[in-house]
Amino acid sequence: MANTLSTKEKSVHININSKYYGAIAEIGGGQETARHLFQAGGASNTVAKSISAYDKLFSDHFYNQGTPSRYVAEERVEKMVDYEYGELIEILDKKNSRKFFAFANTVETLNFMKTNQGNGWLGIAVEGSDRYHPNKIFIHVKLHEKDTLLQQYSLGTLGINLIHGGLFEWEDPRNILLSLLDNLDTDRVEVDYIYVEGPDMEWVDNRLLNLMLVSNDMTPAIMFDKSGKVQQPGDMLHKKNVIVLRGYFRPINNLGIEFIEDSIANFKKDEDYKPDNTIAFCEISLKYLMQNEKVDEKDFLHRVDLLNMMGQSVMISKFYRYFQLVKYFAQFKLIKLRIVVGLPTFEKILDKSNYTDLRGSLLEATGALFQENVKVYLYPYIDMNSGKVIYPEDSYFSEENRLLWQYLNVTKKILILKSIPPKNLEISSEYISKLIENGDESLINYVPDKVFQHIKDNRLFGYNRNNQK
Repeated sequence: MANTLSTKEKSVHININSKYYGAIAEIGGGQETARHLFQAGGASNTVAKSISAYDKLFSDHFYNQGTPSRYVAEERVEKMVDYEYGELIEILDKKNSRKFFAFANTVETLNFMKTNQGNGWLGIAVEGSDRYHPNKIFIHVKLHEKDTLLQQYSLGTLGINLIHGGLFEWEDPRNILLSLLDNLDTDRVEVDYIYVEGPDMEWVDNRLLNLMLVSNDMTPAIMFDKSGKVQQPGDMLHKKNVIVLRGYFRPINNLGIEFIEDSIANFKKDEDYKPDNTIAFCEISLKYLMQNEKVDEKDFLHRVDLLNMMGQSVMISKFYRYFQLVKYFAQFKLIKLRIVVGLPTFEKILDKSNYTDLRGSLLEATGALFQENVKVYLYPYIDMNSGKVIYPEDSYFSEENRLLWQYLNVTKKILILKSIPPKNLEISSEYISKLIENGDESLINYVPDKVFQHIKDNRLFGYNRNNQK
């Protein structure tokens, strides 16, 4: 395995060995990317122009037709890249035979009072097989260091990594992604979104590319909207009410749909509910996508496709415990968070053996889970031996957990939902998996019609027609 080049070595490599000539535009966080290239030497071979449109009026003039809009946003970095690349074509197209690139970033670093989250957008347009239709790569990053100067250094390293990857690895954006944190680590920088497009990247599925961010520990979670489009979590969650149902979703079944619809119906009674400010997620833990210690990419895409088919947004995360999920959401400016849980799962949440690594054990985990704006929607389950529906009542819980349960219940941190028909509570992921493996058409009784037909037609999840009775 080749040694990772230092940031200076990458800068020299860009200046001396690349076939590219381009522009660098940076807003916020100084001109750290350009500085690396100029200090490395030989920048005249690479840099046609460097600009820091730090003043908002200048930024709007160059990149938004003089109209104010969000500055640290994907739309702004896209316009920056397009403008700078277009200018290269306009001025140098017939005068320079080298290939073109345009790099841009727009960033918010830590303020003087340290009351904000450093974050930003970086993008690059790189000439590939078509000079006039470049390939583009955009990423969103969070800067975790508690010092503005350190964040600037990290930003410069990120910029060089993106340019180096873009110029030398543009044919495979997976390699670009894996090199983004060279000479960095996740304590300093988190990459929580990547998007690529262009004539040479039509083969790339951006969902799989973003899944790599989670599987390579570059971010703890990624999100897709109802259409399957990758979304940056901060943009998707800003000032939203969020309802989360965790599950296996292989595939989404009728009970899962009822859980979601019933939870939304209950949340509609909340004073903060509005149709456009409330979003429901089906969340899948990465561990449910693993096959022999590797992510099963086809299986992942099938699950997301079926969830989208049923109009559901999707989240993939590395979280195992529920309080970790809540901590993740706490960094965003949510209005309210509701977590949908069945009684057997809730019983595991109250199992202190799951928190031996925490000094405060179960109480610490409970405090982290039930933050001020968080409630749990709790559903009963059916005892398959007796056929009786088991509701969460005081007598259900062990003596050591009963007082904690009563406290959460009295303070209305838990809402018990009883509207699901008992017969639907019999649906289990294990039973559905057996029906699929056996090619049993009674599967249609347990999953939505569209889901059944799609599984059957495409033989998803090991659907075996040969076993049909």
